Amino acid sequence: MLNHAVPIGGSGDQTGNARRRWVIGSAWPYIYAVPHLGNLIGSVLSADVFARYLRLKGDDVVFVSGSDEHGTPIEVEALQLGVKPRELTDRMHEIVKRLFELWEISFDNYTRTESPVHREFVKEFFMKLYNNGYVFTKEDEVPYCPKDKIYLPDRFIIGTCPYCGYDKARGDQCENCGRLLEPRLLINPRCAICGSKPIWVKTRHWYLDLTKLEDRVRKYVEDNTALPENAKQMSLGMLKEGLRPRAITRDNKWGIEAPFPGANDKTIYVWFEAVLGYVSATIEYFRNKGNEDEWKKYWFNPDTRVVFFVGKDNIPFHVILLPAMLIASGDPYVMPYTTASTEYLLFEGKKFSKSQRIGIWIDEALALMPVDYWRFILIYQRPEGRDTSFAWHQALEVINSILNDVIGNFIHRVLTFISTRFNGEVPNGSLRDIDIKYRDEALNHFKSSEEHYERIELRDALMEVVEIARVGNRYLNERQPWELIKSNRDEAGAVMLNALHMVKALSIGLWPVMPKSMEDLWAMAGFGKLTWKDAYEQPKPGTRIGEVKPLFRKISYDEFKAMMRKLDEIRDVKDKGRYPWEQVFLPNQ
Repeated sequence: MLNHAVPIGGSGDQTGNARRRWVIGSAWPYIYAVPHLGNLIGSVLSADVFARYLRLKGDDVVFVSGSDEHGTPIEVEALQLGVKPRELTDRMHEIVKRLFELWEISFDNYTRTESPVHREFVKEFFMKLYNNGYVFTKEDEVPYCPKDKIYLPDRFIIGTCPYCGYDKARGDQCENCGRLLEPRLLINPRCAICGSKPIWVKTRHWYLDLTKLEDRVRKYVEDNTALPENAKQMSLGMLKEGLRPRAITRDNKWGIEAPFPGANDKTIYVWFEAVLGYVSATIEYFRNKGNEDEWKKYWFNPDTRVVFFVGKDNIPFHVILLPAMLIASGDPYVMPYTTASTEYLLFEGKKFSKSQRIGIWIDEALALMPVDYWRFILIYQRPEGRDTSFAWHQALEVINSILNDVIGNFIHRVLTFISTRFNGEVPNGSLRDIDIKYRDEALNHFKSSEEHYERIELRDALMEVVEIARVGNRYLNERQPWELIKSNRDEAGAVMLNALHMVKALSIGLWPVMPKSMEDLWAMAGFGKLTWKDAYEQPKPGTRIGEVKPLFRKISYDEFKAMMRKLDEIRDVKDKGRYPWEQVFLPNQ
């Protein structure tokens, strides 16, 4: 549980009358490779589920993200492959964008950091910081590889973390403990390309003076009751140590050119510009709609709720760095409402590793099971309060016992009975006290799921929705409409009308997680397009039920073994590719 102190967004009621305004941003994936399931649940999928929930509520939502194309990870990968960085990012951006579409991710704008809108905005933004007195320049010693004849910023240099002892910490951040680093802090630093010991040379860089912003950032963090505990504690720990000026510029060629006077050969550090992508993507979205100034109604409106979805390693950049820059701009930006930061998803207890074939990547997953199965499993196991581990036996248990036996069984029982015993027409009838008791119990779980959704406790929200199906199955078992119809058709009709009402509420609660399956159900049951408030309204008697088909099915052990063989075959093919774009499985291949 994320432990939010208050529901996000204020006082929206169950009728959906309060229309709220949101900017939802998911962390921008580094585009040199296809994301794995851990990447997906940490940002993109979680953001999508929340955005879909808000849309069901009738809220005004702009959901943005994009491909992070700059910085040393891309440059290192391109250098090792012998290609231009732009060739790498052009190809991979289109692939990852397509994969997100196949995963039913409902972006309003999925863009890229090479977008002209983004590049233009970033340069203008940093000149504001420069003109406002928050940027200064100084000479500094930086690592340089004498063998490769290149500077070694960020991921070009690795070494031992001085805080946790991790021996492969990067020059900008330790991925093990999440602490921000500088190359000078690394113990036994070495070139990430050749392993050589660097030399230190003097060069001039431009710095963001975070010391001038520390008090205002501290107040933002301390006063923010919506921040999850992991984000708040990590950020307060950094603030306790004191914020130091951080270099904005780098000596690498791939990136956005630094706009400062005299910085002709410099680029902007990827994390300084990538987090500004949430703003530039919003600008681009409205520019493409022909109403560019509309973006200010979102980012300059204090009533807007800006929410980021990130893994815990991204916390410093979203909770410290971006708020500091927004303050320094002098423009009336709304401060981020919260950063929904997950812990890590492991795979069978281990970190994801492509070289060791540990984990599942989002292209591979599409070849193994329907995407809604994956979405359900990942939200069901979302690492909200602690690291969690994907395990195949648990995933199959969720599919077979929860998705099929509990949810699918309840839905099928109701629709089949109406189809066969009421000629496919939703019956009418007066509810008895016992019927009302079960209906209220189901709707109480629906209301509870809403409360969890509001707090971005997506896993707990899903758990409550599942309980609706459990209540429905108990209800049918107690009322036994198959026996009741023999003696009292009207009463049996009332029971099925009530059960269908539970199916309706269940489907609405599940739609953010499983949109395709629930839209199939809505068409099958004759519901039409639904909103959140429709869960409280009884289905309309007389509505025709369409052809009833099972929504889900069990996966046998033999099928599972066949899936694993298929996965190995896919990876054997992928491993033959030299370039990242040749190491991707797409359904049309």
